[in-house]
Amino acid sequence: QVQLVESGGGLVQPGGSLRLSCAASGSIFRINTMGWYRQAPGKQRELVATITSDDNTNYAEAVKGRFTISRDNAKNTAYLQMNSLKREDTAVYYCNANARRSPWYSDADYWGQGTQVTVSS
Repeated sequence: QVQLVESGGGLVQPGGSLRLSCAASGSIFRINTMGWYRQAPGKQRELVATITSDDNTNYAEAVKGRFTISRDNAKNTAYLQMNSLKREDTAVYYCNANARRSPWYSDADYWGQGTQVTVSS
């Protein structure tokens, strides 16, 4: 099994910054794409950003120019640097990884437990 643990959430004022981390552990043969998603109260979970194993990135329009996704393959960790935060960025942020446990398993999606980000004055 692959476990994902997020950290770095919290309360921040509008215009502030936070850095989220997502560490993968467990039985890991290969991690393909990693990504961040978020879910605000009463809304569906939405994509924030993704990054492939060779560092190709994709961002939601709402966060382009403000958020940066990165990863450290040696540490099986992904990061989300969030700058110029807005109240509408308030949500639970979830880490996702598409990974393979061993050469004999298929790729599968794994999710972290989520970390709360609240942007408020």
